[in-house]
Amino acid sequence: MAPEMVETHEAEDSEVERLESDLEQMAHKILEYRTTLPDQLSATLRSILDAHRPLLPSGASEQNISREESSSAPEDPETAKKVKLLNEKISSNCSAMPIVLKRMKDCISRIEKLDSYTDEMIHPAFKRKKIG
Repeated sequence: MAPEMVETHEAEDSEVERLESDLEQMAHKILEYRTTLPDQLSATLRSILDAHRPLLPSGASEQNISREESSSAPEDPETAKKVKLLNEKISSNCSAMPIVLKRMKDCISRIEKLDSYTDEMIHPAFKRKKIG
């Protein structure tokens, strides 16, 4: 064999060995992902559902109010005023939540719309010059 052919054959062999080792690493990663990904997805889904769950059930606030009324300890007028103000703020925030969510969804849709614009829509002054 000519020396050139030997070199190319050795280069091909080393390239094949490198590709085989890369393939083996990919297979290990895929196997690892297949074992861990379902658990990660279920944990993520649980945390998302927990985040969307209301903190108090609808009947719990009525139970708390009835407990406050039935408590035998006399309340300080200043504390009662603060509690009343806090309850008003909480109910105000709860009633404003749908409006805030709607505005957030509108903003997200506008951002996605901007992201969907193609390169032709961007003015050339804002494009990077390609080097090379």
